[in-house]
Amino acid sequence: MHRREIKNSQRLIVALDVPTNAEARDLVETLGDAVTFYKVGLELFTGADGFGIVDWLTARNKHVFVDLKFFDVPATVGRAVGQLSGRGITFATVHGNDAMMRAAAQAAGDVNILAVTVLTSLDAADMRDLGFDCDIPELVCSRARRALQSGCAGVVASGQEAAMLRQTLGDDGLIVTPGIRPGAHDDDQKRAVTPRQALMDGADFLVVGRPIRDAANPRQSAIELQFEITAAVVA
Repeated sequence: MHRREIKNSQRLIVALDVPTNAEARDLVETLGDAVTFYKVGLELFTGADGFGIVDWLTARNKHVFVDLKFFDVPATVGRAVGQLSGRGITFATVHGNDAMMRAAAQAAGDVNILAVTVLTSLDAADMRDLGFDCDIPELVCSRARRALQSGCAGVVASGQEAAMLRQTLGDDGLIVTPGIRPGAHDDDQKRAVTPRQALMDGADFLVVGRPIRDAANPRQSAIELQFEITAAVVA
């Protein structure tokens, strides 16, 4: 997938951060045609029939992002990623070193592999807790360059690094941005940005969970985000 091929309606990826397939299906049906792209993460995939919800979504012509952040021995990563091929999955994530990224990309088949750079829930203090005393933007750009060299289609990165990433990568590579918050927030996303900022700075896809899932009117919230996305891309 190249970034020039993306339709505006596909740029919003709603995270199905719920524990059961029934809750996921209810949210998808509530959102209806306002959303065409969904993320299935660890909670839903491991707490229910992961492939069941994936197949249910693709049968309804929805795009699917399987966000399992594969991290293991490269051969194991490759075999695990290979299990996703042929199911109509658009994106999957790997969260490892160059060898893991290469193994995932080589085994991906029809799946576009995204390399996770630095989780949006982490800030500099968290990185030091993990043993990494480094500049986060520099680390993100370094990981992104290596991801594309390893055959990945793009990266998952905070919108705070989107402008630097786009300058570093040029027109190559997709940037998928989680931690999107339309307004003020009080949660675990420490490096969040607004939808407009992320897109204007070079992000291609926005992953949105709680602002839609927990809204009084999820469908209306999704529609408003779609309008904001279109306005930012056209601007």
